[in-house]
Amino acid sequence: MASVTVQANATENGPIRPLSILRDLPQVADLIELCFALSMDDEGQSYLQQMRRASHNNDFLRWAEKVADSSSLPLSGFVWEENGKIVGNASLVYQTFKGRKIAMIANVATHPDFRRRGIGRAVTERAMTHARQKGAQELWLQVRDDNPTAIKIYNGLGFVERARRTTYRLKAAASHPLNFQPVQDDISNKLTTMQPNSRDWPLQHEWLIQTHPEELSWYSHWDWDVLAPGLWHWLVRIFTEYDIHQWAVLKDGKLVATVSWVPTMRASNMLWVAAGPDGETGLASALQMARRDLVHYHSLTIEHPAGEMRKAFDTAEFEPFRTLIWMRAGATS
Repeated sequence: MASVTVQANATENGPIRPLSILRDLPQVADLIELCFALSMDDEGQSYLQQMRRASHNNDFLRWAEKVADSSSLPLSGFVWEENGKIVGNASLVYQTFKGRKIAMIANVATHPDFRRRGIGRAVTERAMTHARQKGAQELWLQVRDDNPTAIKIYNGLGFVERARRTTYRLKAAASHPLNFQPVQDDISNKLTTMQPNSRDWPLQHEWLIQTHPEELSWYSHWDWDVLAPGLWHWLVRIFTEYDIHQWAVLKDGKLVATVSWVPTMRASNMLWVAAGPDGETGLASALQMARRDLVHYHSLTIEHPAGEMRKAFDTAEFEPFRTLIWMRAGATS
């Protein structure tokens, strides 16, 4: 999903109306693409394709109109329209997690020709009010860390930073199989590589939870049990057709880092990494192994807490693509 961006200084009353599933999806998709083309990841591109396909599916549109305020799909929101043209948007995505109704405000966008009129702030405020009226107990959004104007606006609306996460991409020059160069140094030569095992699973699981905090799990629905070793989990993976690959690195017989690949419709090229506090070199080696075995996947990505394990990612030839700040507001203004 595209990250949230607002470029506005003041709020003014304007032609805001609810998103119409039956007629607005193509224009909203075009606006989102215009505003986020340079920062959109594979998930965002897939999201736009789904919006455009859905706009031509009458059966889907009729269903979507009935469940817009309860579905986990981006079927609700508000647009700013002038002379028949949508120039502002704020989408609402609802999730229910552990008994809590959560609203994600996404795709806040203003057409470049209409910025600095308060449109972004206005549609965001309207979306917040609507989500609270629908019983949302938490409001969330993402904003790029290099957008101080938007961050200031969201702070003023009651949002508080909860996390910063960076998406890394395999460098373009490194994505070609002929350019693969394994890590070679005195430390990496002392490391042992293997498949994760039952003995080390509790530690791997602990690192995964630390890297992907519970507070954000409502969004990504991380299910780490699918990575667990053992006959039962192996059978689950067979019957659910999970194609999982994992790599583990040990130093002096102790686990220092793991990398997992669990391709899904939503994140087919995502690597899930876990490492101890001294596992940076081991993580670089594990990532190199993953690159070697997944050599035909040229757009491998990693999402990780900002600023952590940077040396490992750089050594394995992954570069930062964007950093998003996760912000949360409560149920009341």
